[in-house]
Amino acid sequence: MDKQKFEEYIARRYRDQISWYDKKAATNKRLYQVLETLLIMLSVLTPILVAIIQPKILPIIISLAVAILASVLKIFKYQENWINYRTTCETLKKELYFYDAGLNDYSSSKDKEAHFVERVESLISRENTLWLSIHKEEKKARQKTGQ
Repeated sequence: MDKQKFEEYIARRYRDQISWYDKKAATNKRLYQVLETLLIMLSVLTPILVAIIQPKILPIIISLAVAILASVLKIFKYQENWINYRTTCETLKKELYFYDAGLNDYSSSKDKEAHFVERVESLISRENTLWLSIHKEEKKARQKTGQ
């Protein structure tokens, strides 16, 4: 692979993928933390309201919100996505350092640039496969329980 094509790959594909994974990791982390915090707060609040509020409509509504939040967290897997996206992002970043330093397989590679592209695409493909397997497992679990 010539230097110009490699630089174009770095600029258009590699950096774009790092940016995408970084943004997705941050978004999923934020969603997970907000929804989980809300879930905890409403879960703690429910028994207190049951004890002190008449009529019981507000505690019932909050209990429904807790059930919905728990389901949303389980279905959309924000925590798992956050961890997977962050791991992929950091692994992609590390790959460029290995390339630049000529470490691991790069020290003996005849075409370091082609090897780098192959490794990066393999990491991206692995993450895509992992995402699919996580979400297919959840779909199967929901089908078994009738949700």
